[in-house]
Amino acid sequence: VLPPCRRVQSSRLGPSPPRLLTEEEYRLQGEEETHKALEELRSLCRSPDFSAWTAVSRIQSPKRFAEFVGGASHVTPDEVSVHEREFGLDSLFIDEQLFEEEEEEEEEEEEEMGSSSS
Repeated sequence: VLPPCRRVQSSRLGPSPPRLLTEEEYRLQGEEETHKALEELRSLCRSPDFSAWTAVSRIQSPKRFAEFVGGASHVTPDEVSVHEREFGLDSLFIDEQLFEEEEEEEEEEEEEMGSSSS
């Protein structure tokens, strides 16, 4: 049992903030949760309560949907390639270059403003 002064002090501090995930933990958690959600969706689509005809009448690609329910990937190789181009390591490199260029332009503008006000 904690002495009375220790109990009061610890209750004032409140709960400790949650630990932030590393990038790798975040990526793994995203993959795991996506996999679980896709399996849950497949299971729902296979259940007797699911109205397949209503779903098929509302989607653009019934064949692709049927393949997904049967276990195929939810994304096409083309979609993967577009995603990699937009969000992969190449895009990070491009984003870094753009960010560096913006910083350089801002520094140049600041230097110009400083010299023109003298």
